[in-house]
Amino acid sequence: MTNGVAGAILFAALLHATWNALIKRGDQDALMATIGIATSAALISLGLLPFFPAPAAASWPFLAASTLPQVAYYVLIARVYRSSDLGLAYPVMRGTAPLFVTAANAILFGEILSPLGLLGVACICGGVLLIASGRLRRSDAGGTVAMAIATALVIASYTVLDGIGVRLSGAPVGYTLWIFLLTGIPMAGWGMLRHRAQFLQSIRSNPWIALGGGSASLLAYGIAVWAMTRAPVAAVAALRETSILFAALISMVLLREKATWGRIAAAILLTAGAVAIRLS
Repeated sequence: MTNGVAGAILFAALLHATWNALIKRGDQDALMATIGIATSAALISLGLLPFFPAPAAASWPFLAASTLPQVAYYVLIARVYRSSDLGLAYPVMRGTAPLFVTAANAILFGEILSPLGLLGVACICGGVLLIASGRLRRSDAGGTVAMAIATALVIASYTVLDGIGVRLSGAPVGYTLWIFLLTGIPMAGWGMLRHRAQFLQSIRSNPWIALGGGSASLLAYGIAVWAMTRAPVAAVAALRETSILFAALISMVLLREKATWGRIAAAILLTAGAVAIRLS
């Protein structure tokens, strides 16, 4: 993994933490915000598609297969953010996903990381789960953790599918744009058919959330999908989980939350993991 690829993935992690934080705002419904973000990303993708090459035919089965877990991901994060603290749900679902991705790629495709790379995956997963551990001790969060792990399985499924699909596509940008268009169409249709008044009111009240979140979501995943053509999928998936570090920094700097020793230790683990993957 080159310095440029590693830097791009870290920027994608920052974007991902940002658009997830937009969903978890207290003055709006998480589901409506999620549908708005998905719809905005689809419209942006539709406008950009004519300017980029189309994916090769060999990648379309993976593109189609990825659409269902992509939609499921949006629905699940909306549900988990409705009833859970971002500081618990986000670390669990993002922290366990690399484990599933690493296992799937090893079993299905024989893509094995080096011992140092595997150590990096372990450090990142340990760091994000350490962030969540204190909250788990203070509350009955079993339901949230179960839903977050289910979300992690969904994340792993579309990560593996897209890791193959984008390599076959010959057009990483076009592949990404089609993902967001095909995902946004059912999300927008659901919003208009089942929640029309609430959905339109959410867009009118917070248009910048839909536009900014959609743009950040599209760019963040586009960078990740592109990076899968330049580095092992499991390494890309693990390094993206440094978004937890960015989410922690956002909460401490902008929301003035207390920097506990647990969070500091988690940040050290995350940084060590990122370095280990970079050097593997």
